[in-house]
Amino acid sequence: MESLPSLDELKPKPYMNPYFAGIGLGLVLLASFVIMGRGLGASGAFSSAAAWLVQQIAPKHAASNNFYAEYLGDGSVHPLKDWLVFEVIGLFIGGFLSAKLAHRVKGGIEKGPRFSSGKRLLFAFLGGGLMGIGAKLARGCTSGQALTGGAVLNLGSWAFMMSVFAGGYALAYFLRRQWI
Repeated sequence: MESLPSLDELKPKPYMNPYFAGIGLGLVLLASFVIMGRGLGASGAFSSAAAWLVQQIAPKHAASNNFYAEYLGDGSVHPLKDWLVFEVIGLFIGGFLSAKLAHRVKGGIEKGPRFSSGKRLLFAFLGGGLMGIGAKLARGCTSGQALTGGAVLNLGSWAFMMSVFAGGYALAYFLRRQWI
């Protein structure tokens, strides 16, 4: 009979050194360019999924809308058969496996002691919505603009990245008390 793991074996492993993680992320980005001929991104996958969903519900509207038509194409290829869709699916699978191996999979809501769970979920939903709108306005999300665009020295991507950092630092003072 196999014995149960001890509590020390189930303790979460420490996070990876951020410098090594950064090098690893850079190598993943390089591999993406070499193997797929494209950089990394995420928001395009959600746009493809949204376009496909609208096509299923209101096909005439999806066909007449320029935004959805861009993701639906001419109909010869399924809109979900896209590099970014598979990349995001792999991201979820890889993230789960990594967390499982590090004993970090658990249920719960990450929040500060002064924040209720409902308020935390509301702010997360609003923040995610703002990021989605911002990603469409900037024609790319954080990973697409900052990682991929920054790697090819796109001036707009560097302006985006500096704006993200400036906005984060500007709001951190007002929001940090919710987490400590």
